[in-house]
Amino acid sequence: MAKKSKFFLLTGGLVLLVFAIVYVGVNLTTNLGKTKNQVNSEDAGKRLNKLYSNISVRQDTPIKGQIDLDPVDVANSLPDISKFPITVDNTTNNFVEIFSSIEKAGTGVDGWLTEVATEFNKANIVVDGKPVSVKLRNIASGTAADYIKSGKYVPDAYTPSNELWGEMVKASGVKTQLVTNRLVGNVPGIVISKAKYDVLVDKYGSVNVKTITEAISNNEFSMGYTDPFASSTGLNFLVTALNTFDSSNILGEKAVQGFEKFQANVPFIASTTIQMRDAAKSGMLDGFVLEYQTYFNAADLKSGYVFTPFGVRHDSPLYALGDVSQAKLDIIKKFAEFVAQEKYQKLGLKKGFNNLEEYKSELTTVDGNLLSSAQKIWKEKKNGNRPIAAVFVTDVSGSMGGEPLNRLKESLLKGQKYLGKDNSIGLVSYSSDVTINLPIGKYDTNHQSMFVGAVNSLQAGGGTATFDGIVVALKMLQDELVANPNIKPVIFVLSDGETNEGYELKDIKSLIETYKTPIYTIGYNANIKALQSISSINEAASINADTDDVVYKIGNLFNAQM
Repeated sequence: MAKKSKFFLLTGGLVLLVFAIVYVGVNLTTNLGKTKNQVNSEDAGKRLNKLYSNISVRQDTPIKGQIDLDPVDVANSLPDISKFPITVDNTTNNFVEIFSSIEKAGTGVDGWLTEVATEFNKANIVVDGKPVSVKLRNIASGTAADYIKSGKYVPDAYTPSNELWGEMVKASGVKTQLVTNRLVGNVPGIVISKAKYDVLVDKYGSVNVKTITEAISNNEFSMGYTDPFASSTGLNFLVTALNTFDSSNILGEKAVQGFEKFQANVPFIASTTIQMRDAAKSGMLDGFVLEYQTYFNAADLKSGYVFTPFGVRHDSPLYALGDVSQAKLDIIKKFAEFVAQEKYQKLGLKKGFNNLEEYKSELTTVDGNLLSSAQKIWKEKKNGNRPIAAVFVTDVSGSMGGEPLNRLKESLLKGQKYLGKDNSIGLVSYSSDVTINLPIGKYDTNHQSMFVGAVNSLQAGGGTATFDGIVVALKMLQDELVANPNIKPVIFVLSDGETNEGYELKDIKSLIETYKTPIYTIGYNANIKALQSISSINEAASINADTDDVVYKIGNLFNAQM
């Protein structure tokens, strides 16, 4: 009996051993010849299908809505000017209001002009026998240009980061007088990791915009830059790159073709400098654009990166705007003279300005109309031959009822004008369950009408299964990639950030990382940190919609990413 038991044990062990060998062999041969990425992609696909199968998904019948064919109304999307803070208030009845870029009109290292303007108001300066002062408003150069060009709000004076914005304001028809071409010195540059910088020097002999654009075109260098509609450095880089491809005609076929080849290998366009810096810290970029003053004040960057200047200097020119009176023009000129004093220029040096004085602008003055045309080329060509496929994932849970859902609808209905006709769009809504309100389709007039109809039909009620909605969006995009492998997938989540049903972030985080799909989040009466944790996985932006400039912010986001 003992011998018989021993025989069965041996036989059973042999069977298990053979089964194990066969199982391992099958798995080894199944993955034989496949790259790690292919294997990961297959595993992710199986995981996605399994997650999707556990979700209750309903397909809505699309309903057409009335579309607005009028062009984008920038003035209407801009919030009241009070959204942007006064950092120095006037102290007299005779004063001028100045729009100033944020790197100099804030506080601390970014408060140089704030401190100088405060001193100006204490100096008892008199013009035409009357005491005068200035009011300083902190507002980004591109946003300020939108107020001025649209006529929504025109201050007495304007000091953007660089002259490019001044040329665009002038080209828009606003009367512009250059009072001084420099309040304080600054330089834009490409910040490159030291290791990659050495590699570029070894291959190309030197590092400048020409060698960098060549390295990017050859897929040897991974770089990000900022939205040229909103960022001074981003606009400067765009024009400099186009000039590199053809200095005789930055809008010509040669320049555009060069830009398309270059742009095809740019992995990242940031909506803000902060978003871009966070992406750099993650290690996904070899380099990114930045002003020297910011670089100077960031110890972590100075220790590990090399700064390479490019383009037009950022010397903060000062312009008088509109039909400004002679008395106000005299105040603006007095202010420019006051700022130029040695002690205030030394203060600028302490805050990171007035460095790299030997650097001369690589470009001559660029006409404002050319700059606007360059922005349009960027909008049309920034995705190369890879059109965007985006799914909007909208929270229609009970907590979104009333004002939050109304603001969500307004955001999408006004923001959709920026989406771009070459892209493809889908819409998903979720509460306790998930509904595909609009399958992914080319964003032509017909699809736009169905998108508007789907948005208008959204109603709130039920629980909040945010990550179920994201899983459905990922599945839609992966299916779309099978049909159109050349698309670039993107997800926009519009929510209050509170998840109380369905999957959790930990259930799908690895999928998001594997697919590398950026997920931009827009929060309404939201848990912003929860939404930021989603966006940060693949370095996308997160917007707080609980501000009156949300339509403008979302317009900029869609403009940059779509």
